[in-house]
Amino acid sequence: MELWDYRPDVYDRSKPLDLAGYHVQAADGKIGTVDEATYEVGESYLVVDTGPWIFGKKVMLPASTIVSIEPNERRVHVSRTKQEIKDAPEFDEGTFKEAEYRTRLTDYYGRPAV
Repeated sequence: MELWDYRPDVYDRSKPLDLAGYHVQAADGKIGTVDEATYEVGESYLVVDTGPWIFGKKVMLPASTIVSIEPNERRVHVSRTKQEIKDAPEFDEGTFKEAEYRTRLTDYYGRPAV
């Protein structure tokens, strides 16, 4: 499984889904809401607005960190703790699509848990 792909047991690509606006639940509690989500094979991620919890910081999470999606509750559960998300490389709207930033995130999050 690739870090930048949705886990097949979490998201079926044959069904449309828009995660924008979903609440994000870290392993140890609510962390924010999905500001943007992408669905390209090998390049999928969430941009999460942490709101007041980390003073309005935005973070980018690789799609494989999602462990479950609850469409009826509009909630996404991720496999990282609040602290891991808070300590992630700073999100920068101007550079987040560049390979260097993606490499830093790959190094930070490592391979997804099985």
